Amino acid sequence: MEHEMPKRRKLRLDNYDYSTTGAYYVTICTQNRKRVLSEIVKSTRAGIDESTFPDAVGDGALDVPKVKLTPIGKIVEKYLLSSESISGVNIDQYVIMPDHIHLIIFLDSKKYDERKSGTSKAPSPTNEMLPHVVSTFKRFCNREIGAQIFQRSYIEHVIRDKADYETKRKYIYENPIRWYYENDN
Repeated sequence: MEHEMPKRRKLRLDNYDYSTTGAYYVTICTQNRKRVLSEIVKSTRAGIDESTFPDAVGDGALDVPKVKLTPIGKIVEKYLLSSESISGVNIDQYVIMPDHIHLIIFLDSKKYDERKSGTSKAPSPTNEMLPHVVSTFKRFCNREIGAQIFQRSYIEHVIRDKADYETKRKYIYENPIRWYYENDN
């Protein structure tokens, strides 16, 4: 009896031009979800002297989870931020978690149009801005690290309005806090 291979979930919207000006929420995961990018650690809020809060001293009331990048994570951050050197790309907000990255990226197709006529090593559909930015980012990271650290694809969400944008920003901001408490640290 022949087993059918599981069907890969379709990640892209049909008939959507991923070079369209707008905001996109992107998640990029590491290969096999290996936790190589960062650690989520508890630390005190920067700039607050806990001794001025006698009731809070030692009880962790001022402690907040934060991201501590690994050497690999620092390379990833460098190339993520350098993505802004591509005309028409602006990284609005991001978080580098232990096994994935979330970011909001703004694309301006007018500034990108001169590149659109060329070809790209991005997965089809080719010549589109978002796949080009993500594949270029992954390629540079993998080259410097010396190994393929990311999963083949990525997940994106077209941000539709201000409420959607605010929801995604909040999710990114709170992600380290959720991770810390959900992973029994």
